[in-house]
Amino acid sequence: MPKSQAAIALGSNLPSRFGGREANLHAAASHLSRLGTVLGVSTFFETEPVGYLDQPRFLNAALLLDTGLEPTALMQALLAIESEMGRSRIGVPAKGPRIIDLDLIWFDRLVLDSPGLILPHPAMAERAFVLEPLAQLAPEWVHPVLGLSVEEMLRRLRRPEQATR
Repeated sequence: MPKSQAAIALGSNLPSRFGGREANLHAAASHLSRLGTVLGVSTFFETEPVGYLDQPRFLNAALLLDTGLEPTALMQALLAIESEMGRSRIGVPAKGPRIIDLDLIWFDRLVLDSPGLILPHPAMAERAFVLEPLAQLAPEWVHPVLGLSVEEMLRRLRRPEQATR
């Protein structure tokens, strides 16, 4: 079966049965290893919440996965891991506190817009908490729609005045 490479963003800002935020990210990486071969995990970055601000700071990371799963099956597996680790999406604010958050950022160079899954992740170019860890693992990966590498997207985010040049 042919393999595909996927980038997954990991985030946590609540403790769980695994321990604190760092333990949650390690547990998620372990769970993700069941879905293929983990090619790399970034260092962990402490970040401020975005959107819903009345919550603890996050710990974020990125993971590259070599997988035989199709994109939709991989996304379903990510949601199952979140649930298995104790994340509930019922009765909680959008972008609110969570034990674990797993976002499929890209899948090879696939462009997909379907109910429940958009690839590459539509907000990746606006999120330093995604781009900084991803830049450690795949700085040269090029966004198939924007035509910019991870490194270039991060540079533009850090220096918005260059975005129009």
